[in-house]
Amino acid sequence: MIEDGATILDIGGYSTRPNAANIELNEELRRTIPAIKSIVKEFPKVCISIDTFRSQVAKAAVEAGASMINDISGGNLDSKMFETLADLNVPYILMHSKGNPQTMQQLTDYEDIMLEMIAYFEQKIYQLNQLGVKDIILDPGFGFAKTIEQNYFILKNMEEFKVLERPILVGISR
Repeated sequence: MIEDGATILDIGGYSTRPNAANIELNEELRRTIPAIKSIVKEFPKVCISIDTFRSQVAKAAVEAGASMINDISGGNLDSKMFETLADLNVPYILMHSKGNPQTMQQLTDYEDIMLEMIAYFEQKIYQLNQLGVKDIILDPGFGFAKTIEQNYFILKNMEEFKVLERPILVGISR
């Protein structure tokens, strides 16, 4: 991937697809930290993002060489994530979702999805700014607590996120 031009590698050890099995913290660490160390050793200039919702994994990954945190939960699944992020002082990908991988597909009811997502991002950005975190990238979370129809609606209305004045990362699988 690096030889093909990839500039950021997103390394994760916990599948977040709908209904994915839960794995223990130590297993996630075992899956990610050696990989990060190996990539950093072989390709020291590549930017590595750790894809985790666990603050302990985020901390260990940054110590191993990751330079960005990609959190599908927006800090909702680990109460220490924002505090840890502030201490690490690395860019943060803040995704919109509800629930966890085991429950998110049952949490797709919204009165006004765009308004609710913008309010969610505003609240999270405020919390992060209060802790001194400024480098925040927003991810609408396509497929996370959203139906296919909602995904297309969000994609069609992406310009509404401009009000948040943050870069947007769009991750669309398959």
